[in-house]
Amino acid sequence: MKSVFRLFLFAAAFLLSGVAFSAAQFGTDYTMLATPQPASTKKIEVMEFFFYECPHCFHLHNELMKWEKTMPGDVEMVYVPTIFRDSTEPLARAYYALDALGKSKQLEDPIYQAIHVKNMDLHDLNSISAFVASQGVDKAKFISAYNSFTVNSEVTRAKQMIRSYGINGTPTLIVDGRYVITGLQPAATLRVLDDVIAMVRNERKRKAK
Repeated sequence: MKSVFRLFLFAAAFLLSGVAFSAAQFGTDYTMLATPQPASTKKIEVMEFFFYECPHCFHLHNELMKWEKTMPGDVEMVYVPTIFRDSTEPLARAYYALDALGKSKQLEDPIYQAIHVKNMDLHDLNSISAFVASQGVDKAKFISAYNSFTVNSEVTRAKQMIRSYGINGTPTLIVDGRYVITGLQPAATLRVLDDVIAMVRNERKRKAK
């Protein structure tokens, strides 16, 4: 009986301490887009607007990659490189070129490391193509993809999305084309992301009834 009573006291203290798990709070942990955007109707879409040179994106990157490996099967990740000015376009083009070659995942961490740990200046096609070649990517194929119609279209679309989603900082996560998560530390970002995904999942279940 004493052990049960002690367990009860411990549980009560744990709850009162505020350490207990709580759902993400609207307005504090996440907000909503002023104009919701189309999202996948099959899976719950999580979209990350990122920039390779952003230190906050770099800090979130490793944690988000770990999360993605174990994310629920009804969730899909979409990555959009931000282009706030002309000087940021080369790295966005590089992302889409590597994606076209099936190398974007392989090169994500090396690019972040090169910029934020090794202080490399990857600011134009020459420096970027030399770097990706050093990582085993065919330089000629990369340059061809970088200048391709497909990548031109992707870059144009990314610029349009930045405007339509109202993105003004990175990293920014958009869940289901409606919910915005930004400005949090990596651990808090992922906690809120899990909560918002669960909320969207419940919303869909209710609508399906």
